[in-house]
Parts: sequence; structure tokens; C-alpha cells
Amino acid sequence: MTATRLAPFGTSIFAEMTRLALENQAINLSQGYPDFEGPAPVIERAAEEFRKGQNQYARTMGDPELVSAIAETLLEDQGRVLDPMTDVVVTSGATEGLAASLLGLLNPGDSVVVFEPYYDSYHAGTVLAGAQLRTVPLRHPDFEVDLEALEAALQGARLLLLNTPHNPSGKVFTRSELEDIASLCQQHDVTVLTDEVYEHLAFDGREHISIATLPGMHERSLVVSSAGKTFSFTGWKIGWVTGPKELVAATQAAHQFLTFTVNTPVQRTMAWTLREYREPYFRELRHRFEERRKLLIQELTSCGFEAAPAQGGYFLLTRFAKHSDKSGAEFARELITKHGVAALPVDSFYLSDKSEGHALIRFAFCKSRETILAAGKRLRALRA
Repeated sequence: MTATRLAPFGTSIFAEMTRLALENQAINLSQGYPDFEGPAPVIERAAEEFRKGQNQYARTMGDPELVSAIAETLLEDQGRVLDPMTDVVVTSGATEGLAASLLGLLNPGDSVVVFEPYYDSYHAGTVLAGAQLRTVPLRHPDFEVDLEALEAALQGARLLLLNTPHNPSGKVFTRSELEDIASLCQQHDVTVLTDEVYEHLAFDGREHISIATLPGMHERSLVVSSAGKTFSFTGWKIGWVTGPKELVAATQAAHQFLTFTVNTPVQRTMAWTLREYREPYFRELRHRFEERRKLLIQELTSCGFEAAPAQGGYFLLTRFAKHSDKSGAEFARELITKHGVAALPVDSFYLSDKSEGHALIRFAFCKSRETILAAGKRLRALRA
């Protein structure tokens, strides 16, 4: 029997839509995973690592080769100075990194501030830690930060959970916005847990900026990253959390009792990948996803949807009012059962005011051209 604290969450919307997609043989544009392989050289390297016989437990905070490669990468790319042995913990994907950080940092009754809409695991992780969520709206279509609302929410809060590039909106927070957020966090002595799994997918010349790189923010920021998202191997479930040793120690305190460690051959593979395969891979990755984003917008627009370009990430928010006055959840289910295409209802990303996402659904463009074109062909039946 499900524990009382988890019962309100039920089955996640991601699991429900994937189940419906499988049952109806739908094209799945609901979840953020590619339907193509990651780089072949990385797969070959992984096969080599598995054959080397290094298949026992790694150091619980991360294999020394990988944590060293992570520290080297962040110094080179962001100018962040990290001790690989104390300032990095490797986790079973970013979701475990988030959960371990929330469990390690929060006490019962603490408050966590999050911008709304938000990835659903933020709420569940907060509740599991015995804390409560406070939301600050990013209002469609511009998703601008309301600094007055943010300051009010930060009063007495323990943690700000930030996400840039943002899921589901695709917003990339600007330097000016992050400076304002950083100033408020310092003023109110709030720690920042920043989810940056789409850090290499800022489009149209935009720059991804980690709030941890701003003055005065290193010592109060934990950054969550995902190798699975970055290199298109989401099934490998490997990520990491970086920051000052005092905060990373809190994440590690929970991590050691959640998964203890992450599989050794994949850690060794990622160490090699970060050192040998980062560039020009990231440039090619951005170009590929900008092209897929453009293609999906074209397909959706031709079907009568209103879709604006995402600034970053994997997803497009799409208005469906021309097709239906139903709720997002009802329309998303209908898309699967009647038209064979899966998307996510955006109202599931809201806590305080679900009407904000009422007429919006989220499509993933981290798919092959063939998948996007096939989905567009099915959706054209909506015009009939």
C-alpha cells in the first residue's frame, strides 16, 4: 500500500503517456529521450571498458578518472575551480542527483522555491524530504521572471530549485535575470540547486550561464548535470552534482544510501568522452537539435497548432485551442488514442494554478527527422 506522502502523486504523467503510447502504437513525442543512438565512438569505448574487467563497485562519490575529467571540463568551459575528490559526486542520472540533494539539504518543514511550470520530480523530491514547495510563475508566452513574486517566495526559504534551459518552457535564463536571482538569494541566504541537464542546448546564439559562476554564488550553489542528456544515452542513467564540498557532502550523505555508486564501466567511458569527444560534438549537437526544432514547428504549424521556438532544451510548448476546448490531459489522451501521437499536457507541470497550462501541450523534438515527419503526417488528420 502506497505511503501517504506519495499517494497524492499517483502515477507520473510521463509513465501514463508512455503506457498509452505503447498500447496504441503511437509515435512518442511526449518524453525527453532521443530515438537515435548517441555517438558510435562512445559506444565502442563503453564496450571496451566492459571487457577490461573493471566491473566491481567504483568509489561511492565517483570513479577518480571521471570526477577528475568533470573538474577539468568545468574549469575549461566555465572557469569553475573544483576539487574532484570533494566537490563532485556522480549519480544514477540527474534525477537521483536532484533527489539526493533535496534529501541531503532539507529538513522537515523547510521551504523550496521553484519557478512554475516545473519538472514533476521537483515536487515529489521536496515532499519526500519532508519540505514544502512554493511556486513563482513564469507566465506564458514570455516566461519572464517576476522579481517581486520571487522575493516574496524566498522569505524564510531554505532552497531555490532553478532550471535552465528550462523544462518545459524552453526558456534560457539571461545573465541579467540570473544576476537578479543571485542577488535575492544572497540577500535572503538561500541555497540554489540548479538543474542544468540541457546546458549544451541553448539555441540561436544564446549562452547558457550557470548561476554558480556568478560572484558570490559558488559557495551557495549545487549544479546538477546529465551525461545521458548531453550525449544522447539517457538509458545509461549517469549524471553528477558539483559544488562546494560542504554542499556536495549533503548530496553524498543521501546518495550513499540511495544507489551507493554508479556502474564503473560507464563512468570510465564518460571520463574518456569528456576528455576526447566534447568538441566539436557539442556544436554538432546544437545544430542538429535546432534543425529538428525547426522541422517540428513547421509540422505543427501546418496542422493548426501555435508553436513558438524554444530557446533551449528538448521541447516545444504548443497551443491547441484551435482544435479543442478540452483540458490538456484530455486532449493529450485523445491525440494518442485517435491520432497515434503522444504529447504531454502542460497543466501537469503546474501546482498553484493549472489553468496557466490549460490549452498547452508539450512535444519533444529530440527525435529523428523520420519520426517528426511521421508524427506530422498523423496530426494532419486534425485539420479534416
